Amino acid sequence: MTESRIALWERLMAIGLVPDTMLRAGVRSALRRRLRQLHKDSPHRPTDPCHDAPIAVETATANQQHYEVPTEFFHLVLGPRLKYSSGLWSKSVTNLAEAEESMLEVTARRAGLKDGQRILDLGSGWGAFAIWAAQRYPSAHITALTNSRTQATYVHDQAVAQDLSNLSVRRANAATLDFNLDGRFDRIISVEMLEHIRNVEPLLNHVAELLEVDGRFFAHVFSHKTHRYTFEAETDGWMARWFFSGGTMPNLDHLTRASSKLRPMDRWIINGRHYADTLRAWIQNLDTNHQAVLDIFRDLYGPRNAALWLARWRLFFIACQELFAFQNGTEWVVAHHLFEPTGQ
Repeated sequence: MTESRIALWERLMAIGLVPDTMLRAGVRSALRRRLRQLHKDSPHRPTDPCHDAPIAVETATANQQHYEVPTEFFHLVLGPRLKYSSGLWSKSVTNLAEAEESMLEVTARRAGLKDGQRILDLGSGWGAFAIWAAQRYPSAHITALTNSRTQATYVHDQAVAQDLSNLSVRRANAATLDFNLDGRFDRIISVEMLEHIRNVEPLLNHVAELLEVDGRFFAHVFSHKTHRYTFEAETDGWMARWFFSGGTMPNLDHLTRASSKLRPMDRWIINGRHYADTLRAWIQNLDTNHQAVLDIFRDLYGPRNAALWLARWRLFFIACQELFAFQNGTEWVVAHHLFEPTGQ
């Protein structure tokens, strides 16, 4: 689709002339085309096309797209924990707040968290896991590491407001491996951060060096079941330009082969419907808080572009919801990986 046609569609969405049924049908059609191309290219694709790439690319752009957007926007759209990642749903878990708590509890259990440990939340976001862990394990010490100014400020302010003396915040860019951390950790947790990493091997090697001998690294990543691919402006123009610059879609096996310094211990696969249901709840919140979001976007993007950006965010959530719901949640999934250091 040409740039002019994309611009026209965006303007039509901004004034409400494109129904959701049409948007969703278009997204599903694009997903089918994507899969056909991935299958076609698969025999010719290198095992690790990003092996010689930088650790991360376009980090400043990606930060602006998501993590420097005012926190007030995410308060209106996400759940009460500000968990900007998949929740976990069940027959007894029927709302976003419960789905956030459910996934946090499963993450802690699978990672083997205990009171008294030193825990690093690598790519902490707005502190959903770090704050939860600091509340749950008062004798543990949790370090939240983020490269976002607004996120670091928010987590610090929450630690002060809630008197969480066992929670500290560091601001650092994972792409430089300059974390400025003291000592080693019993557990390192990473929730939906590795998707922003282009060449994951150097980062995982550094993670291994930060672990105690009996430490564990737990990663929560969304994944395609078979194909690993990157988001490029030439092939993923709209998504890469506005929301996922420099992003990567891992496959289920990529992390297990990425580092000789980390040994896979266990893996759990969570059906993509859980993420689709999370995104459905975000869309409902976005629609419910339509006017308040517009007010934020007027300040952020200017009065002329506020409705356009609201339409873009809404389409982004719809596109992601359809992706994780595709093939009843079996094509794109959420994976939990547990690793131990090899000592190499």
